Amino acid sequence: MAVSHSTPTISASNRASAVQRGQRRGDNYTTAAISTMPAGDPPLSFRDLDAIAVERLKNLGTKRAAALAELEIRSVLDLLQHYPRRYLDRTRQARIVDLMVDEEVFVVARVERSASRRTRRRQKLVEVVVSDDSGRLKLVFFNQPWLEQSLNVGRTVVVHGKPSRYQGALQMTNPVVDLVGDRTGRIIAVYPQSEKSGLRTWHIADHVANVLDRCEARSIDDPLPDELPTRLKLMNRHAAFCGIHRPETMAESSRARQRLMFDELLRLQLRLVQRKRRMEQNTAGLSHAVGGELVNLFVAGLPFELTDAQQQAISVISEDLAKAHPMHRLLQGDVGAGKTVVALCALLTAVQGGYQGALMAPTEVLAEQHHQTMTKLLGDFSVPDETRLTASRPLRMELLTASCPAAQRRKTAAGLAAGEVDIVVGTHALISDDLQYESLGVVVIDEQHRFGVEQRAVLRDRGPQSLTPDLLVMTATPIPRTAAMTVYGDLDVSVLDELPSGRVRIDTTWARGPLGEALVWEAVRDAAAKGHQAYVVCPLIEESEVIDVRSAMETYERLSGEGGELAGLRVGLLHGRVSAAEKEATMSLFRSNQLDVLVSTTVIEVGVDVANATVMVVIDAGRFGIAQLHQLRGRVGRAQYASNCYLVGEAATPEAEARLQALVDSDDGFHLAEVDLELRGEGTIMGERQKGRNDLRLASLRRDKEWVEKAREVAIEILDDDPDLLKLPALADEIELMLGDREAEFLLKS
Repeated sequence: MAVSHSTPTISASNRASAVQRGQRRGDNYTTAAISTMPAGDPPLSFRDLDAIAVERLKNLGTKRAAALAELEIRSVLDLLQHYPRRYLDRTRQARIVDLMVDEEVFVVARVERSASRRTRRRQKLVEVVVSDDSGRLKLVFFNQPWLEQSLNVGRTVVVHGKPSRYQGALQMTNPVVDLVGDRTGRIIAVYPQSEKSGLRTWHIADHVANVLDRCEARSIDDPLPDELPTRLKLMNRHAAFCGIHRPETMAESSRARQRLMFDELLRLQLRLVQRKRRMEQNTAGLSHAVGGELVNLFVAGLPFELTDAQQQAISVISEDLAKAHPMHRLLQGDVGAGKTVVALCALLTAVQGGYQGALMAPTEVLAEQHHQTMTKLLGDFSVPDETRLTASRPLRMELLTASCPAAQRRKTAAGLAAGEVDIVVGTHALISDDLQYESLGVVVIDEQHRFGVEQRAVLRDRGPQSLTPDLLVMTATPIPRTAAMTVYGDLDVSVLDELPSGRVRIDTTWARGPLGEALVWEAVRDAAAKGHQAYVVCPLIEESEVIDVRSAMETYERLSGEGGELAGLRVGLLHGRVSAAEKEATMSLFRSNQLDVLVSTTVIEVGVDVANATVMVVIDAGRFGIAQLHQLRGRVGRAQYASNCYLVGEAATPEAEARLQALVDSDDGFHLAEVDLELRGEGTIMGERQKGRNDLRLASLRRDKEWVEKAREVAIEILDDDPDLLKLPALADEIELMLGDREAEFLLKS
């Protein structure tokens, strides 16, 4: 596997350090190849490996290359980073004669016969008999017809499962079966494979072994600072690639994974921290005058005391606003933690200095709610104006959404262009091409994960005289610390982890079965009799033949119709298909207590604030995620009244049951975020990032929390000493390869 001589030139000193690093390979690998490395041949970098197409490997034709391409394996680097999904520890395999009922084991056996038939319920049943030198075992598979072709007579298989006894004999039902060919060894790596293309785990293992053998003479470069692997007790990288693909022991595979996982996290954190610092240094921002009377007057006029967390967040944001580079901060707080007040303080700081503020929300309902809440908080607030006889004027705040009347929109747009509008609250309308700001100084984006990257970037480009406005992004979805450091690692983070005094705990009940649901509707009627209101939330707008869930329309008709559970109450309906005018009319009726119950889809998930609402009912709650259920629950309990949330329906899966039980057990959003991460994994959280080759393949935000934090610390330490990674050119080049311009631009704009 020769590499062209166009590979990057590495200095003699770097080559020497590479050799030294290679000599720390550790474990079961000798250093003989390093000592005989030809002069002028440095260790292979990721860029070298990426430049070698898999077609250049021995015994790999165009058909196999096409099969590998289906798994997104096109280069030797891709192949090395196609890690085993698990391992077979041959030292722990059982003999068939020794199997015990309900004891999980794996056996290596040979297929004796395989057949399929239809059951009485028309299910496809595959029956396979396997044997080893001690006995026979029957395997039964339901609805997996393809296995009849895969498990043909004579094939060696590894079977994982729990034996049960059926008609006096042992059998396994739907066990996990791995086809490992004739591979031998104490530890066998099992790779993700493709049934469609016929690519088996042993094919991948053979190609990986070929690559590792060819790399042995030059070794795979380790770009970390020389002392770092030793300090963190990490393997050398070459040893790690060998150890993860063909370990001698399970302990070796764990150490190898730890090293390569740290590399993934460190690359990401270096890019995030580096981009953040460059933006601070190179982007011209506004230096706001902080400490003026406007914010103090606003806070002093509030009818409640700020929490310590709110005061701390306002203080830190003020420090950011005073700096000459743009603020880039994430404010996360649980439902009802008081983020709007903190955001208003930031917006008023802009107004104090003669700039404008903008708050962008993802939906019209939420934008209107923000506008109403902020109008109520500000009252008849005045701002300094030396051109007036009274030296002040009323603060002007406007709402701008797509459904605003044309005359109102023109008036607001003219006011923004002339600098007469101080604060504007709106939706995507705030970034329309025809809208001009006279001097936009602070931008607040609520529920920022609901906006595309480009949408968020547009507002930041609307500052005066090419100056970038300060940006505060908010989320009411608590994010686990490690996820925040990874997904939002280029933002400074403030957390509101206290609830304002007066907020009551919401009692959450899981209502299962007809009797449980009957008690829910009784509770709704009781609340209405006391003058309070209730939400009923459904997952779909209309009935679906595919998904058996109750829709908002059907629920509305059933509950409010003659003989319905809520007949006689004033029931309204709200969903995404009603017009903006109907939506506002319905919300207006609910806010003014002219409706007792609002049946809705999740359009009311965030932001809707009706203090008189004390009951939240979620239909088919098992179909919602933890974060969504927590958000919905937060729509009640917004005053001093005792409030209840009812989660209606059965749990279809153990995971759904765990989600619902977690909601019953806790109302701490940050705790629930950790539970959510445990249940779902980081896929959905990392899904907020742009997909690409940088996806974390080994690192887990659940299992590797301490390593996420360690990678962040090391990244800051490295960049404090070497901001542009000039002392570590191999590491800089690797980051550029793995996290290229497109990804970097995404991180910058996020």
